[in-house]
Amino acid sequence: MALNRSPLSACAEPWSNGAWFSQVSTALSESSSIHSDALCHLTRDFSAISLKPMPYSALDPGGYKEESWAEESQSFLQRNSMQVSPSEDKIPVVGAPSSPEASGDGLYFCDGQRKVDYVLVFHQRRHGSLRSPAMGSVAQDQLSIVSNGNFPPPAGSDAAAGPGGSLRREEAASAGEVFMELGIARGGEPLEAADHEMHLIRQEFEANLLEAGLEVERDSETKPHGPSFTRIHAPWPVLCREAEFLKIKVPTKQSYELKEESGFGSRMSTMWRKLKHPFQPNVSHPDHGSTKFLSHCFSRDKLHMYNITSKDTFFDNATRGRIVYEILRRTVCVRTCQTIGPSMRSCCPALEDGSPFWTRITGISTLIAKGAYDSAFPLHDGDFKVTGHLEERNDRQVLFEEWARYSAFYKYQPIDLVRKYFGEKIGLYFAWLGVYTQLLIPASIVGIIVFGYGVATVDTNIPSLEMCDERLNFTMCPLCDGACDYWHLSTACGTARASHLFDNPATVFFAIFMSLWAVLFLEHWKRRQISLSFSWDLTGIEEDEEHPRPKYETILLQKRQRKQKKKKKKKNETVIEKLTWKDRLPGYFMNISSILFMFGLTFSAVFGVIIYRITVSALMAMSPDPETKSNVRVTVTATAVIINLVVILILDEIYGAVALWLTELEIPKTETNFEERLILKAFLLKFMNAYAPIFYVAFFKGRFAGRPGSYVYVFNNYRMEECAPGGCLIELCIQLSIIMLGKQLIQNNIFEIGIPKLKKLIRALKEKEPTQKQKDEERPPQQWNLDYALAPFEGLTPEYMEMIIQFGFVSLFVASFPLAPLFALLNNVIEIRLDAKKFVTELRRPVAARAKDIGIWYNILSGMGKLSVIINAFVISFTSDFIPRLVYQYMYSQTGTMHGFIDHTLSFFNVSNFKPGTAPPYSDHGDITVCRYKDYREPPWSPDAYQLSKQYWCVLSARLAFVILFQNLVMFLSLIVAWVIPDVPKTIVEQLKREKKLLVNLFLQEEKEKFQLIQSLFVKDATLHSKGQSPSTGQAFPILGRYSTLPSGPMAGEGGGPRVRCRAASFSQFSEKISSSPRKENTNSKHTAV
Repeated sequence: MALNRSPLSACAEPWSNGAWFSQVSTALSESSSIHSDALCHLTRDFSAISLKPMPYSALDPGGYKEESWAEESQSFLQRNSMQVSPSEDKIPVVGAPSSPEASGDGLYFCDGQRKVDYVLVFHQRRHGSLRSPAMGSVAQDQLSIVSNGNFPPPAGSDAAAGPGGSLRREEAASAGEVFMELGIARGGEPLEAADHEMHLIRQEFEANLLEAGLEVERDSETKPHGPSFTRIHAPWPVLCREAEFLKIKVPTKQSYELKEESGFGSRMSTMWRKLKHPFQPNVSHPDHGSTKFLSHCFSRDKLHMYNITSKDTFFDNATRGRIVYEILRRTVCVRTCQTIGPSMRSCCPALEDGSPFWTRITGISTLIAKGAYDSAFPLHDGDFKVTGHLEERNDRQVLFEEWARYSAFYKYQPIDLVRKYFGEKIGLYFAWLGVYTQLLIPASIVGIIVFGYGVATVDTNIPSLEMCDERLNFTMCPLCDGACDYWHLSTACGTARASHLFDNPATVFFAIFMSLWAVLFLEHWKRRQISLSFSWDLTGIEEDEEHPRPKYETILLQKRQRKQKKKKKKKNETVIEKLTWKDRLPGYFMNISSILFMFGLTFSAVFGVIIYRITVSALMAMSPDPETKSNVRVTVTATAVIINLVVILILDEIYGAVALWLTELEIPKTETNFEERLILKAFLLKFMNAYAPIFYVAFFKGRFAGRPGSYVYVFNNYRMEECAPGGCLIELCIQLSIIMLGKQLIQNNIFEIGIPKLKKLIRALKEKEPTQKQKDEERPPQQWNLDYALAPFEGLTPEYMEMIIQFGFVSLFVASFPLAPLFALLNNVIEIRLDAKKFVTELRRPVAARAKDIGIWYNILSGMGKLSVIINAFVISFTSDFIPRLVYQYMYSQTGTMHGFIDHTLSFFNVSNFKPGTAPPYSDHGDITVCRYKDYREPPWSPDAYQLSKQYWCVLSARLAFVILFQNLVMFLSLIVAWVIPDVPKTIVEQLKREKKLLVNLFLQEEKEKFQLIQSLFVKDATLHSKGQSPSTGQAFPILGRYSTLPSGPMAGEGGGPRVRCRAASFSQFSEKISSSPRKENTNSKHTAV
């Protein structure tokens, strides 16, 4: 190595300040690669040595020649089809096509043949590798490193040029010399330290992607501001390798006939298929009717078993994107604290002795979190609007036409196509949503029947008729102290009649039905989930090993650094592998205290609404306007519920952000662990927020109000509110209906439609308005530009959460509102198409994630189903008048009817026992001596005046007995339903057994053929030796198979290129006819064509 320093460089500032740059010229072999960070570190260390720079002519007799960025990049992008040495940031740069059609609608590389499987986006403010012509005459520090190897010579000018264009022979000869400029910007502007560090990280990361076998392409145009795109393609060998590592199941050539039903079952199935045919989407099904192909985990040794018609289409786009993401997820960058800029040293402090501390940056998620990249995503399959013939539609267009349109609300969802395009995780969500929506149909029908029964019997209901009868003359006690007058019970006739619509004997049946419905829904979903797992080849898959989250790695790195500072003198020190509970203890403490604070905030909001109801009721009762006095309850109830709804919507957004912040404080290791903890916290907070007002009305309102003469006061002035004369159930119905409909209409629909459009508008306004000249020169946007303009996919947690909260409205308090399933059904019909349109047209394509089930959401649903049994039992027992009516009819009624029930539930109060200042000063009803109030208490003339009567204890005992009976009955019936319905359908059990048997037979037959082939080869070899012959050169090694994943070229030891580590050939390769002479293959070909 020769290294000199020029006098000019003696006064240069350090490299890390970005005021000068170093040029590195390397000639590296494949076995001797030097990463860019090591070169930068080495350059900086040698900058303090008094040495003169080696002239460029030492390596290139032709001298150095200034070139543009695109020309310079193409001068050495010769190896492996436009791949470069992993030591440099010379990614293939190409000019953007003038139209999308030139590159296959923006879905292919510039050559129009290689698919764009993934896109990396970063904002390039100043590019540090562009040479300015003005800088050509300036002396520059150079580091010349010559390795002990060389690049393979190009096979010719055409092959060396590659798709990017032809090259001169002199440029091709020096393709192994790599030059790197650091720290200078276009026009001589200095690069910021943080931007320069991000550039180095991207440089090394993309070089490591090339080493992993991926192919990378970048546009030749560079913008001073705005996004820049790096496109990634996975060639066939990489796809095969990763598919084998990920154990992706693919169909084989072996198939079998499905067992068809016969007899009555077959006729019923045929009839059912005919009935469903008008509701089926117009989607081509990949299955072949009664034939099913066996599936097996992909293996490169068994390529002959798969029906590979084309290597470009064997793996669909979603699978290709998932494979590339797995490579991006595990690719590592190694950075040292001495090479990063000052802005990033806070997360990686230097050691006290000044020694470097190496930092591993693993995965694309960590790079996005650190700001090296802005985003990363796979591409959609072109535009979602159909422009040509219907037969030429891509999957995105089919989904838009048959699934994401509101006009297709009556059709079934194309779940298989959704899974193929978006992956199993999103496919399972929409399948679950479809099952939930379908089962809401019978629940809605039963709810309508129950409501209709209440409407039909309202005119014959004896308690309602007694309340509306003015002749009975029930004079009620005042509703407030001092200002309120006595009133007649007949004025609450409308409330009593409305209460009967929801509080009738059919309500008990509906509550039992909905409890069993929840169990039936969960059991049906388990069967549906097993069926989808079988048809999607998810049975027997293993959980993928997850990489730690960026936040976890950062905290762990800081802990290791602190540990190394304390024990730097000890030689034998253990490496910290993970964080312990002690590291998470502050986060746990903050979680508990914050959640308790949020609970207190929710209860404070509910209490605030209670104070509002009490004060407004008192103020309206003091009004001289008789109409205002008569509408006190309706006005106060409606306005209070609206306030509750607004508070719930606001706190929902706050609690979502708080749950995310609290989960980050716990420092979960993996994304799955993070998601589960986030779901639990968000559900706990949002559940309490949504149902706290409803719980208050159902179980607490009117329970602690006291009695006339001994009321409970708030702030010593305001009485606690009481239930309406018809009971609290009608108020619970109003509260539940307004909150449920308001959340669905405002939060689930308006927010989902309006907020994404508002964010898109804000992003558009942030972009600078192009001038007219720029508009004229602007090329049509490519697919990656269109996809980058879409909103990023942020997970399924919000989608599941809103449906889980709705499931609570449908199941928990359904006894008070039988029409809840109907409104949920109408909402979900719109919700499915709204979510579908959002996924197809408004979101970037997510990575196809594999999942066997819906995860923790099933446990939440199961818990809510069990909780609904308890809550409905208490609603029927304590909130409605169902139990008091039964007790009166069978224990106290002299005729065995409901006549006299109202008088039985009203107690007497002597107005002379009012506290001073609480009785009405005057009354429009004349001289009143006794008033009535709703409670079971002794009359004033009893020795135990105003004490709880025997009827109260009898009704309370009956209520508690009903709760116990209801719970045990429903739980028993639920166990019977779960036992009768098996989790795994019988047909799937039989097919799994049959497939396992067929696969075993297939492998045994293959092993038998291999054994026979080996025997024949040994016999042939023995025959040749007995005749004194030796195999020819062409017979010494088998020819590569048709679908071989090994790069073709000269064998090891023949020279002409780098050695290839060969893998054991498949036995199927021996079955091909062996040539007498070796093939003449291009040494630069990457894989064998299919």
